[in-house]
Amino acid sequence: MAEGFSRPEIILTHESDLDGLVAGVLLRRLAKRLFDTDVRIEACNYNYWRQRDLREASGWAADLAFEARMDKPDWMVVDHHVTDLVPKNARLIHDVTKSASLLCYELCVQHGLSSPELDRLVHLTNIGDLFLEDDPEFELANDYGNLVKHYQFWNLYALLDGAIEKLLNHPLLEVMAVKRRIEDPIGIEWSMRNIEELSPTVGFVDTVIGNTNLIVHQLLERGCAKYPVLVTMMRKGNGTVIASFRSRNGDALKVAAKFQGGGHANASGATLPRSVRNIRDAVQYVRQILAPKLPGSSTSIEEIFDQIDAQK
Repeated sequence: MAEGFSRPEIILTHESDLDGLVAGVLLRRLAKRLFDTDVRIEACNYNYWRQRDLREASGWAADLAFEARMDKPDWMVVDHHVTDLVPKNARLIHDVTKSASLLCYELCVQHGLSSPELDRLVHLTNIGDLFLEDDPEFELANDYGNLVKHYQFWNLYALLDGAIEKLLNHPLLEVMAVKRRIEDPIGIEWSMRNIEELSPTVGFVDTVIGNTNLIVHQLLERGCAKYPVLVTMMRKGNGTVIASFRSRNGDALKVAAKFQGGGHANASGATLPRSVRNIRDAVQYVRQILAPKLPGSSTSIEEIFDQIDAQK
């Protein structure tokens, strides 16, 4: 043990955004400094994370909401999601006003792991992850964040060989900037005309081009939809469909929880079952789950898919 830190067997982090990537790498560097060992990083989406057995005797987790099952001796959790749990055994480093990457970086700085490049990268990551839209560098921060969303966690990690500082002024940022300037206005205009009701409070926003997060943010900001929660769908390369929920009143997380998802109050996500094969299946699946049920009635997952197939 080094200065109150337990040597981790694993470092767990969120796979779907820049905050998770930066936080995971920073914790790995901290473990290297404290214990002179290379600890394996495991990147998790929310559904996988909820199902994963925490079999390791010790571990560090970043950007994954603190849960009772994580409250174990020799575990450290660095996170900024809202939680009412008070740890009894684990070490919890928690602040909802800071990104997970900033909280991890503060630990690194305390142990001599800092640089102007990391200062800059963590600053931009913090702006993007907390969606600080009034910050003058908000657009640039979103370009950095979109690198992970577009090229994926492990592809970027491999490209950078773990040296996240190489993201600064990376040529791929030019691709993100061009996409933002050209695609986003086109995407907003199209999506504004393609919002479909899934329930009285949830609307599906179809997207064909542009930054999905910014498109939905603009729709909510402008009051273009009557639904307090908007959802978008993305089909990953492995066929998995991801549902992303956005709101302005804290309801997104409540809706995502119905699908075993998680995240922030106004920005949450969930991985849909593997039996959901495409976006239209996903839309129907979410609609069925959100459909109000009569007292005493219940609908199984199999029945939901029978209903979906019958409508094709």
